[in-house]
Amino acid sequence: MTTQRNRRIYIIGAGFAGISIAQEIRSKGVFGEVAAFLDDDPAKIGTRIDGVPVLGPIADVVSLIRKRPTDEALIAIPGASREKLRRLHELLEQAEFTRIRILPAVSQIIDGHAHLIQAREMDPQDLLGRVPIQIGLKESLAYLRGRRVLVTGAGGSIGSELCRQLLSGGAQRLFLFGHGENSIFEIDRELRVLQEEGIGERATIVPVIGELQDRDYMRFILARLRADVVFHAAAYKHVPMLEANPVGAVTNNVFGTRNLVEAAREAGTERLVFISTDKVVNPVGVYAATKLLAEQIVRRGDGNRLACIAVRFGNVLGSRGSIIPIFRKQIARGGPLTITSPDASRFFMTIPEAASLVLKAGGVGTGGHLYALDMGEPVSIRELAEQMIRFYGYEPDHDIKLEYIGLRPGEKLSESLTSDLEQTEPTGFPRIHRICGADPDEQELNAILAELEKVCFLDPQYPEWYRNRRKLRELLAARIPGIGSPDDEPQY
Repeated sequence: MTTQRNRRIYIIGAGFAGISIAQEIRSKGVFGEVAAFLDDDPAKIGTRIDGVPVLGPIADVVSLIRKRPTDEALIAIPGASREKLRRLHELLEQAEFTRIRILPAVSQIIDGHAHLIQAREMDPQDLLGRVPIQIGLKESLAYLRGRRVLVTGAGGSIGSELCRQLLSGGAQRLFLFGHGENSIFEIDRELRVLQEEGIGERATIVPVIGELQDRDYMRFILARLRADVVFHAAAYKHVPMLEANPVGAVTNNVFGTRNLVEAAREAGTERLVFISTDKVVNPVGVYAATKLLAEQIVRRGDGNRLACIAVRFGNVLGSRGSIIPIFRKQIARGGPLTITSPDASRFFMTIPEAASLVLKAGGVGTGGHLYALDMGEPVSIRELAEQMIRFYGYEPDHDIKLEYIGLRPGEKLSESLTSDLEQTEPTGFPRIHRICGADPDEQELNAILAELEKVCFLDPQYPEWYRNRRKLRELLAARIPGIGSPDDEPQY
């Protein structure tokens, strides 16, 4: 029987990352052996690195390798473009490698040291979208050195990636805040393993199970934790789900954010960075409305000390419940892939790039201001679906069908990062722009919050408003253009 120790690993790329991985595989002795490096550099081809041959060019030699079923390829070129990765994936698949792994982008490899634990199975998102900007994490996170940092929604897609990258920032303490026991357990365990493997610095990791909607608890816990910086990534976000649960959406996304901002101000927190969304621009659904109100709460949230910053960006590839995992499951079932419209498009970036830019914006941004991440050009959902089908070895329409199902409530054909009343200006850092104009109206915001509060929380003077979906939609529609109040909306 062939074990992991007998596995042969072909490392694609004989640079600093590939050499680091080869040394780790050899030192641990349990993951197999490095059979060869594959590289296109003429100066390296034909040489040996620590006794391991360097073969190439890759396109010429990969098909000549006599493979065992357990052999794997590991792509160790952190700076590779999307086009190069597509070509490498195509070559490795044609050479019948059944397992292809990849290291993260160079921005996630600190001080030139790559670690095997960072390698993961190659995924369609590695081949989609633009080339991420390279951000030096240590430099970007300098403002967090020695600080106490809290991440809300730490078990979610963006929150967990923020935590992974924060390991390299030299924070004194890293508080993982969330209301989902399992997700906080998983990210807590993952971060400790990463630390054991030598990734990041020795921040003290503290998991915290809590509820944003509990105002008294938020004041209590932030006073106890004394966080210097808060990254607010927690939110209900699934558009159709929130259309069906509008009161819960407002309670969590709006009043949970207000609780956090007020608690942070009272606790002496210095900086709060809020994760916003492009859906707040000309909102048409409940989710978008809740994030718009939360964004306004954050922007007015400055006290004498607390600097609040909001960062808008579009969709992230591969986040839980998003289009990539849905398409993957539909492909596994043989299709069809469901798309709202052949004309639908969205902005996309990878989770690591979004997290890196949010962390950078937290350092370069100033309190009370709103920022947008440069998302590049919008991506056609139809084209994305076709690329995913081909990634898994099928042909669109021939093997797996596309089915157009129409827009659901709360959805638009396309998104924008700014409204007609807003303009952007550069910040001095690529892909982070400051949004100017359309500042929140304090009086208007207070008025709508006072109204919505009577729906989300029991007020003895307005008992008929409590949890009343129809009333909530009427209140939103009256103050936020574009939010509908359908005739068939149930009362509860």
